[in-house]
Amino acid sequence: MDQHTLVRDHTVYACVMGSRAFGLATESSDTDRRGVYLAPTPLFWRFEKPPTHVEGPREEQFSWELERLCELALRANPNILEVLHSPLVETLTPVGEELLSLREAFLSRRAHATFTRYAASQHAKLRADVRIHGAPRWKHAMHLVRLLLSCRDLLRTGRLTIDATPHRDRLLALKHGELTWPEVESWMTRLTEESEAALTTTPLPEAPDHARVQSFLVRTRRVSAVRWAVADDEVVQRGVRARPVGQR
Repeated sequence: MDQHTLVRDHTVYACVMGSRAFGLATESSDTDRRGVYLAPTPLFWRFEKPPTHVEGPREEQFSWELERLCELALRANPNILEVLHSPLVETLTPVGEELLSLREAFLSRRAHATFTRYAASQHAKLRADVRIHGAPRWKHAMHLVRLLLSCRDLLRTGRLTIDATPHRDRLLALKHGELTWPEVESWMTRLTEESEAALTTTPLPEAPDHARVQSFLVRTRRVSAVRWAVADDEVVQRGVRARPVGQR
């Protein structure tokens, strides 16, 4: 089965991400789309497995197979967790609805380590830009501060909110280079310290609910297997030669 066919025909959840989801869009902002597709279970019975992710078919579109997305979310991957909390949902099937109902099952104190580790790597790149070019990539700096705000508030409340509208004016000023680099670094440092403090009292559990997520995945795979087996039986009963699994 073609990769883009998987996305077109088997997407269970799709949303808009980036500045539009964060409340930071301007007239020139791109529309970044992210999604989750459920590869039919029989495709996993072949030597050649379905892809774990697919880029396209639309511009600025990227999707993950359901199992891969769950795996990354259980690791508290910042980008994946934010995808599951986008306010701009474009596609949502019953499987997608159940996936979103599990959002809190993915959240844990592990987010502190993954968010801050990612932030530290991005901060190092920005510092290199300042050292080499005299200024950072301001757009990247804006999104790093936004991520740190999201991390701090997640640890404080136990809920992940990606809407940065309350900080929109200052974040856009940062993006436009209206803040000095020392001011931006001071902001980042303060948010990092506030996240550290929030970690000591956070309502988040120590680890995600792995068993709950796995139960959902196994159940979903089983339903898919039955559905596609029934589809093949119907083809045979109509007197039509059944095509190999995946060639539909």
